[in-house]
Amino acid sequence: LRLTVPRAMLPGASSLRSRALGRPAWLRFVRHSAQEEANAAIVESTEEYKYVERLIPPTRVPAPPAHAGATPSGWRPPACSPPPLPYMVRRSRMHNIPVYDDLTHGNRVMTLIRKIEGDIWALERDVKQHLMEVTGKEHPTQVNEVTMTLKVKGRVHEELKDWLLSQGF
Repeated sequence: LRLTVPRAMLPGASSLRSRALGRPAWLRFVRHSAQEEANAAIVESTEEYKYVERLIPPTRVPAPPAHAGATPSGWRPPACSPPPLPYMVRRSRMHNIPVYDDLTHGNRVMTLIRKIEGDIWALERDVKQHLMEVTGKEHPTQVNEVTMTLKVKGRVHEELKDWLLSQGF
């Protein structure tokens, strides 16, 4: 919406033009201040930047410190070299084992293993064999080759985490 008002109706309208230059007086002040800023020297202080660096969040999670065994929280570091298996289970970005409980339909519990690389069918075979030894019954599994995830029916995430840690992942 544009409002048009005759200049004569504005109070002090005659003082808005600079008579000597033929252009608005405020434009002269804007140009004058821009020239002063251009002439000012820019000083870059590096000694105070250390205070700014403390406030900037890190771009990645730092590598975990070296530990000989389990930490007080129960976290254990991965083995120095990956195990010689046809599959690999990568750690999450927070350096945890990617085994999760998945609760659907109110009461159906599935255990989900993510970040699998390599032969997912060999991992499924080894998981079934390990769970048969530990629990004494066969757990149905579901392999998703697109997302490289493995679902196991039941709440067996602690058993699978311990098994993956013992394998060296």
